[in-house]
Formats: sequence, C-alpha cells, structure tokens
Amino acid sequence: MSMRIGAQMYTTREACRTLEGFALTLRRIADIGYRYVQVSGTCPFEAAWLRDRLKENGLRCVLTHTAKDRLTGDIENVIREHDVFGTKYVGLGFWSFDPESKMTFESYMETFPAVAKALKAGGKYMMHHNHDGELRRYGGQTVLQRLAEAFPADEMGFTLDTYWIQAGGGDSAQWLEKLRGRVPCIHLKDFAYGRRMAVLGEGNINFDRVFEKAEEAGTEYMLVEQDDCGGEDPIECLTRSFRYLKARGFE
Repeated sequence: MSMRIGAQMYTTREACRTLEGFALTLRRIADIGYRYVQVSGTCPFEAAWLRDRLKENGLRCVLTHTAKDRLTGDIENVIREHDVFGTKYVGLGFWSFDPESKMTFESYMETFPAVAKALKAGGKYMMHHNHDGELRRYGGQTVLQRLAEAFPADEMGFTLDTYWIQAGGGDSAQWLEKLRGRVPCIHLKDFAYGRRMAVLGEGNINFDRVFEKAEEAGTEYMLVEQDDCGGEDPIECLTRSFRYLKARGFE
C-alpha cells in the first residue's frame, strides 16, 4: 500500500510543553514504530533543533499546523523553517466559520488566498484542517464545498479529519471522493458513542471505506490524532491505533 501512517503530535501536546519533553515524545513515537509525524501543539522550537531531533529518531515531519499570525505576518520565515526540517505541507489548524465570530467564511476569504499563493511560490502547499464547522450550510452548500470551489486545487488542499466530518453529519469516504487529488494528508480518529474520540477500531467509523477512498484520492499520509484520550495515556492510545493500522497492512 502506498499510503504511510504517522502520528499527529497534538495528541501528545501535554508532554511537549518543553523541548526536553518534546524530544522524549519524538523518541517514544518512533519506538512505537511510526516513521512520520505532524508537528502541532508543541512548545516553540528552532527549525534546526527539530531537523536534528527528527533525524536522531528516524522520523520525518510531513505536515505542521502553523499559527494564523505567522501565516499572515511571517510567511517568508515559515517557508524557510519548513525548508530546514523538510516539510512541504503547511496547515491551518482551526477556523470556526461561525457567523457570530470574527472567523467567518468572508474573513477567511479576505485572509488566506494570499497565504496560499505565497506558500505555493515558496514550494509549499497550504492545507486546511476541518472541524465540524465546515459542514455548516450557507446558501445550500457546505463551507467545505465552498472552500474547495474558492481555492484552486494547486493552491490549497484539505487535511480531512474523519472524526470531525462525522461529528458534522458527513461521511468521510464520500468527502474523500469529492476532494480527490487535494487530500495528501488526512487525520484518522475514531468516533464512539457519545461523541467520544476513540482509538482506531474502538469506535464506529467504517475505516475500510475510508482507506479505499483515501487511496483512490491520492492520500500520501494518514496521521493518527486523538485530541481527547479520555484519561488514558496518549502514547498508549497511539500504540493501539498503530497496531490496528499495521494489522491492515499499513506502515
């Protein structure tokens, strides 16, 4: 199978509040067997520091979530830093699309087309990560569909999140079909009764269909994320999800 599996470090964010904890967590993730990570929710770090820690552990960072203020006010340095640690995909982690907030669809469209163009010019690719808010409907269309139509495919892709698509009333496999060619990275998290986030295979998402449609859509990296581990050790949760994916032939 061509798709690779990785760990989204937002899962382990509490352990990454210091550089020492961040370095230890990278080692623990590598010890599980993951070879790819997304860096998100950690303490501040220097690009060369991350490059060296990744190399020490045989890891590659394939995607980040980068703060909106840096995307809009420090884009040249963002591109340079991603060059240093070897990452093409630059993600925006959250935008509410709530009409009652400052994070509306209109304000998004005033802000991020220029960011996407700048990233493309720098050899990077902007990735939008969805929550359930992207399944809101405006004028008969979901926000996710409007975004896909508003941005050229070569300027912005989507880190489709299986849990949040289901939480918004959508179907991840169907959205992977709709966003074919624009989902090089996706987030895998299971959806359990009571809207709980669960270890893969311990909830109710039909991942066989997700894997099939992700492969067809050109997904390169499937990143395990569990924002809320329900009191369990996040490393233990990442371990069980890794075993689930390995049993299905992924590595």
